[in-house]
Amino acid sequence: MADPGNTIDAVRLGAVVAAVREELADAARGSGRGPDAVQLLVAGKYIDPDDTPALIAAGVDLIGENRLQQLQAKQDLVGDRATFDFIGHLQRRKVREVLRRVRLIHSVDSLELAREIALRAEGPTRVLVEINADEEPSKAGIRPSQVRQFVADASSLESLVIGGLMAMPSPTSRAEDSRAAFALVRDLRDALAVEWQGRHDFSDLSMGTSQDYVVAAQEGATIVRLGRGLIERGRA
Repeated sequence: MADPGNTIDAVRLGAVVAAVREELADAARGSGRGPDAVQLLVAGKYIDPDDTPALIAAGVDLIGENRLQQLQAKQDLVGDRATFDFIGHLQRRKVREVLRRVRLIHSVDSLELAREIALRAEGPTRVLVEINADEEPSKAGIRPSQVRQFVADASSLESLVIGGLMAMPSPTSRAEDSRAAFALVRDLRDALAVEWQGRHDFSDLSMGTSQDYVVAAQEGATIVRLGRGLIERGRA
């Protein structure tokens, strides 16, 4: 149960959401795209299930969850008033239940997980491949130098469609410091889209968080994932 003194103020958060969407529209226009080219996804791990209706009242329609239990609780509460994506590390034993509840999985980081998704999928299923853009040993994700082989191997899974890439650069105090990583992932996506035209669509780039979402949108993101930095501005 959320602390009643620290709950979401839907009006206040709605103003913040509107301002962020305007920033994203401006960034999309600056990159030669339409104003609706970038979706705002709110990371649900910072939100108590009881606050989810207030989130929707604030105009949020896309929520990303890291844990199946939280996904179940929130989706069961609000039904089809919001779309849910899965953005965290996904255990293979939870794939079946997650698949039936989400639009998109952002975090495919191994061939074993790709195989499990393909096994449990009911028809063609779009996923995003997680890229370890900074090649940090402790981080999940496919390294840029290995992604072409990963896509080739995953392409044998007939029901799996790679809809794009996801990346989360190292934390930084300067948004500009993330630009090179975002550009690298975008260029990689663009090349793969040409190489796999007709098999995968590679239309989405999930990248950018509260620290650097404008830069991500400028560099081609189609989905940005905002969490605590957004939610705290909308607390009562």
